[in-house]
Amino acid sequence: MNPNLKGRDMRKAFDSDDYQVMLVANKFQTGFDQPKLCAMYVDKKLGGVECVQTLSRLNRVYPGKAETGTFILDFFNDPDEILEAFQPYYQTAELDDVSDSDLIFDLSDKLRAENIFQWHEVEQFCVAFLQKSKSNAAIANICKPAVERWQKRYKLAIDAYKQAKEMFERTKKTADAVLIANAENSFKECKQEKDALEIFKKDLGTFVRFYEFMSQIVDYDDKDLEKLSLYARNLRPMLREALLEEDDIDLNSVVLSHYRLSKIRQQDIQLNENAGEYLTPGDSLGSAKAKDKKEEFLSQIIGRLNELFITDELSDKDLVNYAYTVRDKLSENALVMSQIANNTPEQAMLGDFPKAIDDAVMDSNDAHQNQMMQLLSDPAKAAGFARVVFDLLSQQK
Repeated sequence: MNPNLKGRDMRKAFDSDDYQVMLVANKFQTGFDQPKLCAMYVDKKLGGVECVQTLSRLNRVYPGKAETGTFILDFFNDPDEILEAFQPYYQTAELDDVSDSDLIFDLSDKLRAENIFQWHEVEQFCVAFLQKSKSNAAIANICKPAVERWQKRYKLAIDAYKQAKEMFERTKKTADAVLIANAENSFKECKQEKDALEIFKKDLGTFVRFYEFMSQIVDYDDKDLEKLSLYARNLRPMLREALLEEDDIDLNSVVLSHYRLSKIRQQDIQLNENAGEYLTPGDSLGSAKAKDKKEEFLSQIIGRLNELFITDELSDKDLVNYAYTVRDKLSENALVMSQIANNTPEQAMLGDFPKAIDDAVMDSNDAHQNQMMQLLSDPAKAAGFARVVFDLLSQQK
């Protein structure tokens, strides 16, 4: 991708005249200092501390920079949300309480209680990792037993979850209250086991972040915490969760045909002085909860609809209601629903679905006139919207 680097570190290459633009994410997004940086193009959601850290890449001092100024072109975020993220850190940021440094010990105990890893494996990993001639393969092999334990339990949990869900759906049709209650309890238990293993992975990341932050302030004088932090940082990426079919949103058939740039607004965000805001200390380590899949799916649908439509006069509720209106109209078409149920998405999209969705859009009432006209005037939008409705129909199967 960068053939002219010639072995140079990207930071040093960007500091030269050879490269004027850098595409960044994650680590470079928040941990990269380049005083010459004067412009930023944002095409992802930013919020909270991440927002402050990312946009603050521009505030480094460099000769002539004060005269030319800095510039941010944001394709994604609302100015009010950016202001909300920065306001607590303007002037003086104070904590409204003291962070409990001992929470790290509680989270350490919670991780060890899961019996995913053995302590001798942590000790062995640290010895190997700190060797000058360390081998990545050797380090991975030391983590392998823990990975296999987690994967084995996770596979069993996923299988049990699917079976319990199927059983629960079948028993609901029997109208037998006792059977339904028993099946629901079994389903909840299986879901809790699956969620616990997913939360274990999140807790590894939480432990590393909290320890690395607090150890700069507090002298824990505890080698075991340091060892576990090192081990957890390397173990976490190796634990890969399965994507259940019910959660899948396939965008393969959505093809970018046009890209339009519209200048929506230009403004300077003014921070309020003496706002008197306080930061809340971290006091809920290891309290992660599994995401609600329906809420997550709806959030993804809203995001896709916002990308499709010009939303100046449309609320999220308008967008979702319109999609549901078209979905409900299509769900009355027995032939289309049969094709969706018995074919892959790619095959079903080639059947009667395209004509049926066109008819449903045409039949939409005056309350949705705005969106209807956008769809009828732009084939690319129509194709993207068709896929959203298709996924909503698929969720009903």
